[in-house]
Amino acid sequence: MTAGDERLIAIDWGTSNFRAFLVDRASGECLETRRSDAGLRSLSSAEFPHYCAAQVGAWREGAGAGSVPIYLAGMVGSKRGWSEAPQLDLPVSAEDLAADVVAAPGLDNAWIVPGVKVVRDDHVDVMRGEEIQAFGALALCETDTALCCLPGTHSKWARLEGGRVIDFITAMTGELYHAVRFHTLPGEPARESAEFDAGAFDQGLTAAAHPAGLLHALFEARSRHLYAGLPAERVGSFLSGVMIGSEVRTQRRIHPTAGEVLLVGSTTLNALYRRALEACDFTVREIDSDAATLAGLCALADRHKV
Repeated sequence: MTAGDERLIAIDWGTSNFRAFLVDRASGECLETRRSDAGLRSLSSAEFPHYCAAQVGAWREGAGAGSVPIYLAGMVGSKRGWSEAPQLDLPVSAEDLAADVVAAPGLDNAWIVPGVKVVRDDHVDVMRGEEIQAFGALALCETDTALCCLPGTHSKWARLEGGRVIDFITAMTGELYHAVRFHTLPGEPARESAEFDAGAFDQGLTAAAHPAGLLHALFEARSRHLYAGLPAERVGSFLSGVMIGSEVRTQRRIHPTAGEVLLVGSTTLNALYRRALEACDFTVREIDSDAATLAGLCALADRHKV
C-alpha cells in the first residue's frame, strides 16, 4: 500500500471559510488541518485549483503526484464555486453521492461531492455539505437511522432511514438572527457584542411559543427592552432564544414522536441548540461538525470507484 492509499484529504469549502483535513483512511484520525477565511466570496473560479493546491500540496509530497485523493464538500460545488456538481434527488445514500462525484478542474485526483435536493409541490429545498455531515454522524453513532439537526447560517434538519437521507428542511435561523440584530429596530440595542445570557435566552425560548408566532416574538425584543426590564446587553441572547426556539418547536410539531436528535455542529452552537432541544423534550447526542465531516467523507471515499 502506498502513502497515497493510506491517506485522503477532506475539504469542507463554504461561502465564507475553507477547512482542510489530512486523514488517515484506516482509523479516520485527523493528522493535520488547514483553516482560512478564503471562502467562495473571496475567490474567482480560476483561483480555486491554485488556492487548493497551495493549501494542501505539501500533504501530497512524497506520495506520488496526485496520489492522495482530495474530496471537497459544501458550496464549492455550487454554480458560485469551483465547478458545479449535481444535486441529487432524494432518497440519497453515501453510495449515490460517491457515484456522482465530479472531477475538480485543474487538479489531479480531486473530487467535488454532489449535494441533494427535494422538489415536491409542497416542499422545495437544497443542501450542500450537511448531507456529508449527516452520513458521518450515522457512521460515528454506528446506526443507519436518525434525525439530525445541523445548526448554522442555514440550519438543516435531515431525516435518515436505512442509511439514506429521505427528507430534510432548511431553516434560515442564523442569517435571520444577523439580519434582525443588525438591521431592525428590535435588534438595535444588540448592535454591540455582549456575553451570552442564559436567562434572556430562556425568555426567548418561552416567547417563541407565543400563539402569535415568530413575527410577534421577535418584536418582543423591543417591547421587553422598553417596558419589561430586558437590558440592552441581553437583547441578543433573547433574539437567539426566539429564533432557535421557533426552529426547534417547528421540528417538534413535524416530528411529534421523535426521541433522540443527533446534534451536529460547533461547540458554541451545540450548547444553544441543546438547551432549546431539551426544552422541547428531545434527547440530544452531540457530534462535532469537523468529526462528522471527516467520517462522512471517509465513508464516501471508501465507496468511490475511480
